[in-house]
Amino acid sequence: MSLTFSLFETTLGWCGIAGADGRIQGALLPEAEPARVRAHFRRRHAEAVEAAPEPWLEPAINRVRALIDGADDDLRDLDLDMSGVSPFERAVYAFARDIRPGQTSTYGEIARRLGDVSDSQAVGRALGRNPFAPIVPCHRVVAAGQKLGGFSATGGRALKLRLLDIERRWARDDLFGRG
Repeated sequence: MSLTFSLFETTLGWCGIAGADGRIQGALLPEAEPARVRAHFRRRHAEAVEAAPEPWLEPAINRVRALIDGADDDLRDLDLDMSGVSPFERAVYAFARDIRPGQTSTYGEIARRLGDVSDSQAVGRALGRNPFAPIVPCHRVVAAGQKLGGFSATGGRALKLRLLDIERRWARDDLFGRG
């Protein structure tokens, strides 16, 4: 099966997801214009063809859309094709996927869990290359002292803060029985 990508609208803008053979090959955080999502996929996956989502991919799209709307879904069960990422990046992404919506961890904490806190910057670089955002929730990883840190996605730190705020609002509502 050939690699296809599909665009879909969310409350924060246009997202995209690419897949083949029942596995997700890539995903993108919201952009203001669909043309930007399209251009990004064409740079990352030159062979990909834009198409309506395959039936197996529609539930993933609906869940990503719901997550961006504030649903409590960690998306951890979505099958990602990590064959194009290094073993270090796979480990970083696995730890990032363990962070629940509404929660955060730090680059240093992930580096410590990987065995060497001095790898904090390498963790940041791996998250900056994350080909599966928001399924791999790089927005939930912050700098030491719970400072926001950088964010390489379009919209930068403002988008990171908005995603965290959406998730924290849900977590607060659930904590106090309003969700």
